[in-house]
Amino acid sequence: MHDLAIRGGRVVDGTGRPAFTGDIAIDGRTITSVGGKAGAARREIDAAGLLVTPGFVDIHTHYDGQVTWDPYLTPSSWHGVTTIVMGNCGVGFAPVERGREDFLIGLMEGVEDIPGTALAEGIKWGWESFADYLDAVAAMPRAIDVGAQVPHGSVRVYVMGERGAHNEAATPDDIARMAAVVRDGLRAGALGFTTSRTMLHRAKNKEVVPGTFAGEDELLGIGRALAAAGHGVFEMASDLVGPDETMEWMVKLSTETGLPITFALAQIDKDPSGARRIIDRVREFNANGAHLYPQISARPTGMLMGLESSLHPFITHRTYKSIAHLPLAERVARMREPALRAQILAEGPSVRETAIS
Repeated sequence: MHDLAIRGGRVVDGTGRPAFTGDIAIDGRTITSVGGKAGAARREIDAAGLLVTPGFVDIHTHYDGQVTWDPYLTPSSWHGVTTIVMGNCGVGFAPVERGREDFLIGLMEGVEDIPGTALAEGIKWGWESFADYLDAVAAMPRAIDVGAQVPHGSVRVYVMGERGAHNEAATPDDIARMAAVVRDGLRAGALGFTTSRTMLHRAKNKEVVPGTFAGEDELLGIGRALAAAGHGVFEMASDLVGPDETMEWMVKLSTETGLPITFALAQIDKDPSGARRIIDRVREFNANGAHLYPQISARPTGMLMGLESSLHPFITHRTYKSIAHLPLAERVARMREPALRAQILAEGPSVRETAIS
């Protein structure tokens, strides 16, 4: 007799073959049969009309705060996700020096539109190092598995203080110390290291994420720390302009260390062939020893936008930026002026003109 039988569901088994209807039998922690009619079981679940699939792994989430208070990590667990990976885009909550917690909250609030009030109330700070953070996460029983990455923004502020927060250039000593922090985080169990190099990622105070303008020496120094730890993925969000457009530093780092480097790739302009050209270049680089992996969404990204949120359609238009400092009511009044409105609409996004040089 089986321990569990899931009966009559539409099975999508992950192999690529077409879906089929059948039973799943489970004994102990092992799936013992898939398809057909399973024998009697101590417990049975009627899955008629439902999909039965392996769990989904969501490699790009920002549960770094919620993971400390929510064992279910909703809504991901509601949708069949059984493993999440957090710490993406260079933002997170460890390492942290006492007294700088609010800065990291403001960073996450600005970049991901997660209310700072919820983070401030929900997070019960009790760690400093990334290893301490992992221990705090592991101490809570939870419904799904969690993987964490070391975020560049937190590391830079932890090591460099205000200089790091304001994106000043890192010294060789700064880089060595950041590399040591990252290496220790990987050895404690982190899956990788992440950074942000897009002008769209801004803290609540409107400054770009620490590390946005990091030079090749900083990126290579930290990347080599991952290699020294023996494992790790290097993840980033980027506008793919300036030094990122050529991908030279990515090719150099991944070829030298064998590290996989992954980055979000979206259609960011009216020409859909742009993303395809990047994919073609990645294939060429990988054929010659690099390990670059674009992250491409299976569907368009959905988000809530507003003049008080961290992102909206006009946020990089030059004319809008000239009034962005005004109080909301005054800003809205100015945007309703026909001449100013026409000027904003006539402009294109200026991200490519103001990004990393």
